[in-house]
Amino acid sequence: MSQGPRSGLAAVSSALLAMSRHLEVRDVLKTIVASARELLDAQYAALGVPDDHGGFAQFVVDGVGEEQWKAIGPLPRQHGILAAMLREARPQRLADVRKDPRFEGWPSAHPEMSDFLGLPVRDGDEVLGALFLANKNCARPQGGCGFTEDDEELLSILAQHAAIALTNARLYERSRELTIAEERSRLAHELHDAVSQKLFSLRLTAQAATALVDRDPARAKGELQQVAALAAEAADELRAAVVELRPAALDEDGLVATLRTHIQVLDRAHTARVTFTSQGVRALPAAQEEALLRVAQEALHNALRHSGAERVEVTLGRRGPAAVLRVTDDGGGFDPTTVRRAGRHLGLVSMRDRASGVGGTLTVESAPGKGTTIEMEAPGG
Repeated sequence: MSQGPRSGLAAVSSALLAMSRHLEVRDVLKTIVASARELLDAQYAALGVPDDHGGFAQFVVDGVGEEQWKAIGPLPRQHGILAAMLREARPQRLADVRKDPRFEGWPSAHPEMSDFLGLPVRDGDEVLGALFLANKNCARPQGGCGFTEDDEELLSILAQHAAIALTNARLYERSRELTIAEERSRLAHELHDAVSQKLFSLRLTAQAATALVDRDPARAKGELQQVAALAAEAADELRAAVVELRPAALDEDGLVATLRTHIQVLDRAHTARVTFTSQGVRALPAAQEEALLRVAQEALHNALRHSGAERVEVTLGRRGPAAVLRVTDDGGGFDPTTVRRAGRHLGLVSMRDRASGVGGTLTVESAPGKGTTIEMEAPGG
């Protein structure tokens, strides 16, 4: 008898710890849903975060396969039982959701649900989301057993902690946005201080050269040479300012987490499927991490903007003592030798410079119609 309460307490503790480990909102939502379904032993669980237009900004499910989820179609609207959970402060516990007068049906690919338990996730007066479970896993003689008062109480406790975890994740993302804004502001000041005076001098010198072209060609030639020198200095100052700027997220989270977040954003923003996997990579020196991140960003930009790829895969792993980054796409590809001869695709030159600058190497494998793989190997993985 004594094992039951301890087992239940351990399960609750594990669920709460899992929620507190994540800082990204999407990861927190997934953890809440998975924890709720496991803790209450249900077939299905979902959590919807409402938007301001009668729909859901995010909707996370657990217990529904990826193909079935795609077949279900667009995200639900705020109606029926979901709307009741968002409006009201009390749980919705139903023996059969389909018999409730507020039930308005679901798409043909939607799984059949009967017993139902749901409630809002609230932070004070603000409703952060609607959390619900369906189809309790238990023997169902003559209609089933359904969710109990104990289940309702347990989900209420979980929802309270979910609200804390979700609020913390939102605050973290907002602070990240502020950090990025501050970093952009710093870059603007860097560029202004480093380059503006050079550009001003360049403009004046060019104007002087223009005035001298007809009456004193020799002096005009000297002024134009000065223009070229000032332009080169301005370019060097600009490059130094940009290279010096290390991404804030890299310092806070490290390479793996920064890449994962960046790729999650790209996956949501583009029609192409963008994935990331990492295995066995230790923390690297700052210069190596920044070079690997910049190469990944450049390769992803090329794949998503120019290749027409439907799938882009990014992997980060180890090869002996080195870290290896691979960005592979199934796009149109190109002939690397032709590109090199034509002097195009300066992104490839930049990536090679970044790799060699930290003692690494960059290889490019591509052919027309065969996609592209860009691989960077850096010491110290």
